[in-house]
Amino acid sequence: MHAETEGGSDDQTPDELGGPVAGTRSGAAYLVQPDDGPGPGILVLHSWWGLTQGVKRIVEGFADAGYTALAPDLCEGVVPADGEEAQQLLVDSDPNVTAALVLDSVVALRANCVDPEAPVAAVGYSMGASWALWLATRQPDSVAAVVAHYGTQNIDFELLVAPVLGHYAETDPLVSEDDLVEMQARLLLSDKHVEVHRYPGTGHWFAEAGVDDHFDDDAAALAGERTAAFLTEHHPAGDAPPA
Repeated sequence: MHAETEGGSDDQTPDELGGPVAGTRSGAAYLVQPDDGPGPGILVLHSWWGLTQGVKRIVEGFADAGYTALAPDLCEGVVPADGEEAQQLLVDSDPNVTAALVLDSVVALRANCVDPEAPVAAVGYSMGASWALWLATRQPDSVAAVVAHYGTQNIDFELLVAPVLGHYAETDPLVSEDDLVEMQARLLLSDKHVEVHRYPGTGHWFAEAGVDDHFDDDAAALAGERTAAFLTEHHPAGDAPPA
């Protein structure tokens, strides 16, 4: 079952839903349940490109694998036309507002899961990966596993309990080698479960179809296989899809 909350219709197909429109109020989200009823939860946190059709298809893929999946719209309905607009949107955003939306989204997701008391997994892309890592540290009891695609955090991970899987590009001007090494060191020094993979020949956004010509089908497929195995081990619900 597909449902676009805050103004969408739950009887529309993904193609009929179309892309988000500027002016959509903050708090909108895309929620998809498995056909046979609610499953464990996965929170999908998108990059600065917004709640695109590609993100919706990721959500649908998780639902096909037996998860209740939800992607909140962190960009208030805006889908940037290019990188410059996307970067400005991020600069102009209020991190406190986004943090509140991420936390509220966990509550909304858990309410729709098979067990509303159980933790969820957080799967993030770029800025969404940074928020996923923040969320798992800010509310450790709410997050069972984190999958981070080319996003980092420089916070204290002492409270983090969820295992972390990271997918990172070979060449990435938005995630420096120093940033990645520092984050890995923080996680390992805090004795956290962390698994990081690098993807030769890729750049930022390599796992997001339709985004800025950086999508790499082979790398995305491999990342998806690794995500599936990771979720099956740490947050199972049948066979997890490529993400």
